[in-house]
Amino acid sequence: MMNKTLSWRCLPLLIATLLAACANAPPPPDWKLNAQGALERAQDAYLAGNSAIEAVEFARARAEIARTGRADLLARVELVRCATRVASLVLEPCAAYDALAQDAAPPERAYARYLAGLATAADVALLPPQHRALAQQGAGGTAVAALEDPLARLVAAGVLMRRGQADPLTITTAIDAASSQGWRRPLLAWLGVQAYRAEQADDRAALAQIRRRIALVGGDAPR
Repeated sequence: MMNKTLSWRCLPLLIATLLAACANAPPPPDWKLNAQGALERAQDAYLAGNSAIEAVEFARARAEIARTGRADLLARVELVRCATRVASLVLEPCAAYDALAQDAAPPERAYARYLAGLATAADVALLPPQHRALAQQGAGGTAVAALEDPLARLVAAGVLMRRGQADPLTITTAIDAASSQGWRRPLLAWLGVQAYRAEQADDRAALAQIRRRIALVGGDAPR
């Protein structure tokens, strides 16, 4: 059931128990399949820059999961949604998760603190393995670049930005990750950060080049 594509799209630790099924198990119930497909489409739409489609697909995924009466599963899915926003530098509170936090399991609570830039030493062991090093204060672009998964790189870079620790390598790594996947929303967000820093450094040649790239990617701005 758990395919290679989903392994990075839905942040395995948060969603694995929702979608996991062993080879000899009965076919998964419809709600799991429906929720998986809707979550994938929601993530694709958001990262591509289409908020309207993302909202429709996410509502569909949430409705399927709500059929189970499992607030803990809804909390996980809300964290998946919040992670895509952190990856795209939409650094707002994860309000929908917060409303469910009292029913969330310890790993989800640790991940929520990580996304907020507030992970503690006690949270590290509860985080997805690829994010544990980034939960440490002082982690930088080298740790981000070491991550294999493009979305994990972007989420980690967003966490560092939220903590005020995003160095030039962090920004470049995030841009490369978004570019490699054709994810317009995070790419434009991170190019904007790079442009701001070039402007602050009075690097006019770099700024002009970044602005040309933004214009190329921009087309129809994310909506």
